Amino acid sequence: MSLILYTTIGVTDLERSARFYDAVFATLGYHRSRESDADFVAWGPTYEGGAGFWICKPFDGQPPSVGNGTMVALRGRSEAQVQAFYKAALLHGGKDEGAPGTREAYGPSFYVGYVRDPDGNKLACVFHKHKPKDVAS
Repeated sequence: MSLILYTTIGVTDLERSARFYDAVFATLGYHRSRESDADFVAWGPTYEGGAGFWICKPFDGQPPSVGNGTMVALRGRSEAQVQAFYKAALLHGGKDEGAPGTREAYGPSFYVGYVRDPDGNKLACVFHKHKPKDVAS
């Protein structure tokens, strides 16, 4: 059983952010959950099926904020999937935080792309079984 039940981030414009996440999650093979409604949008499995990702406007009515050092890392199954995620994010209002490739600090098998969503939340898509000879970083 997974440690995480779900992750939720606050957004300012639910429809805009839903379009962004529809695009980036599609690159990873995930689609909007049937548990979504007018106030919450979710991707991934149901509550009983594993960890999901949810967006909503903050309950307290205050603007959402981005935590310093806070990031959600999503699992990529290949270098190509990390690249597709990154491209989809930039095409749908995301901002670059680090193009796909390896990072010296994490070793040669850690292939990652970093973006920020339209509200500034930081996301990573990681393929942690990269073989340097397979794809140039």
